[in-house]
Amino acid sequence: GLLAGTAEVYQHEIPGGQYSNLKPQAVSLGLGDKMEEIKKAYVDVNELFGDIVKVTPSSKVVGDLALYMVSNNFTKDDIINKGDAINFPESVISFFKGDLGQPPGGFPVKLQKVVLKDVKPYTDLPNAHLKPVDLEEEFKKFQLQKGNELQFTDFLSWKFYPKVFDEYLDFTNKYGDVSVLPTAAFFYGMKNNEELLVEIGKGKTIIIRLLYIGDADENGFRTVYFRLNGQTRSIDVADKKAKSRKVANLKVTTENQIGTPLQGMLSRLFIKPGQSVLHNTPLFTIEAMKMETTITASRNLTVKQVILPEGTFVETDDVVLMIE
Repeated sequence: GLLAGTAEVYQHEIPGGQYSNLKPQAVSLGLGDKMEEIKKAYVDVNELFGDIVKVTPSSKVVGDLALYMVSNNFTKDDIINKGDAINFPESVISFFKGDLGQPPGGFPVKLQKVVLKDVKPYTDLPNAHLKPVDLEEEFKKFQLQKGNELQFTDFLSWKFYPKVFDEYLDFTNKYGDVSVLPTAAFFYGMKNNEELLVEIGKGKTIIIRLLYIGDADENGFRTVYFRLNGQTRSIDVADKKAKSRKVANLKVTTENQIGTPLQGMLSRLFIKPGQSVLHNTPLFTIEAMKMETTITASRNLTVKQVILPEGTFVETDDVVLMIE
């Protein structure tokens, strides 16, 4: 919603590219109406970090912790004084571990210890800790696992960002190459009687005209009628908005329940029912729009029951585990 320049940038120091990303991130966490609080938290985090150089990806680390603070109503003092019991976002832990390098003047020692807990930080360049890679051999294995049609550049993308690439590959295998669609049609869909030209290959263009979208049936499907190169076609499409599919999960009410500190996807579970774990052992990971947060055991405990499976969309304080 920012329509003009503003001098407050000299206070919060949020880079322009990140500023435009913060609102969608906030919305994905259920914080879309708290941008002013997020900007104030960004100032606090920047001061805690020692006023670091904020570029990609260091600026994202500051933003991740600012969003996390607002989501959990943490103050600047809480981060320092209660940090031992806080599960910080993965990007924050990675930063203080030294995965992005060493900032000028070093890390704030007290905060680094609070964030890392039992993790030992680097004191040298992060690439000194990378394992050697046989690119030719791993590329062959990559093609066997993912598909022989994939190129070496695909392998490099997967090597740098394995999770993002796997999501991309699953999407393209299911829907095809949607990059050929005009941007407006991809994000907002077509209007009745609207016509598109789609180039599916060199010298291959198809003409699509949307004619009519029917009402949702009892199973939540709509029939979409359209013309493809002048020929009338129809297809049944599931309308995810036809009926509410939102499930209300159990909320944390007792001390033997471990819940989620923020809204997102329950992407990984590290434990099983009956398993005993030590203090600071990873329990599960929540992922929300480029931000991952791993929840660890606040003490030695035994898992009694796993309430939610991997892949569940969760909101703040949804119960994931029951402990004894």
